[in-house]
Amino acid sequence: MDWGKVIYVFFSLMSLTSIAGFLYEQNAVVLFVAASLNLVSTFLKIGVRNLLSAELFASSLVADLHLIPAFIYLEIVGNIQWAIALAIGALIANIFSIGLVYIESSKTHEEY
Repeated sequence: MDWGKVIYVFFSLMSLTSIAGFLYEQNAVVLFVAASLNLVSTFLKIGVRNLLSAELFASSLVADLHLIPAFIYLEIVGNIQWAIALAIGALIANIFSIGLVYIESSKTHEEY
């Protein structure tokens, strides 16, 4: 078992489910947790040399660039609609990332 992969998939899934939690209950703490988990996931993907590592890193950056402004819109501007719209964009980016992880793991298993 590749524990490095387990850890970054764990943080990717935690970010995904935290974003879903924010969409259910529009709370700044949940959005902050989702953004923090996604940042950790992004940092874990730096330097990974897998089949789809560039795509995984890019999708994680997209989610970061949605969640950070979403938090700013929620806390500083006070616009919940923009925060929700940006969180939905981050959710889509994380779903895409999880799909890439699934494709990558199935390609890796084909090589063995």
